Amino acid sequence: MDIIQTVKEYVLSVNKEYADSAPDHYDFWEQHIQFVVKEGLILADTYNADKEIVELGALLHDIALMTKTGTRSEHHTNGKIIAEQLLSQFEYPNDKKERVLNCILHHRSSKNAENIEELCVADADIIAHFDNIPMCFNSAYRANITSVPELINYFASDYEDMSDKTKEVFNSRYQNIMNVLFGEFCKR
Repeated sequence: MDIIQTVKEYVLSVNKEYADSAPDHYDFWEQHIQFVVKEGLILADTYNADKEIVELGALLHDIALMTKTGTRSEHHTNGKIIAEQLLSQFEYPNDKKERVLNCILHHRSSKNAENIEELCVADADIIAHFDNIPMCFNSAYRANITSVPELINYFASDYEDMSDKTKEVFNSRYQNIMNVLFGEFCKR
């Protein structure tokens, strides 16, 4: 069994159920998860991390949101529980399973990362926001952030939550994105 493909198919199935039933038909895969997977694998290459652990962590990091389990503020802990059941069902080795589960548990900030795989997933979760700028503007709008300085702070706070190591790697891309989006406002 190809565990990554099996988990991906599961995530896509859960995602479809969520998108079909959500009032706004939000598609986690198209809007976020695929970007986290892509960026996580890039970081795994950069940092010589275990790609399988990173990819599974990236695929499952928001599973509690997609299954509407618990609150957003607790989705990392609920996601760990769901992923543990799923990976056990697929007979994934316990030592590897714990590493994936910790990627899910610690994905909300790289400051919580205890190893390089956790850092890859946490930082990829943030970088994915910059891969989908419309989603970020939509989130800012929902949070009633409407002025340019507030928007700049909104994007900057995501960047600041990344690990120092990844900020170095991502900095020029971040600066380009901010210059395209906000131009002269960034220099004030």
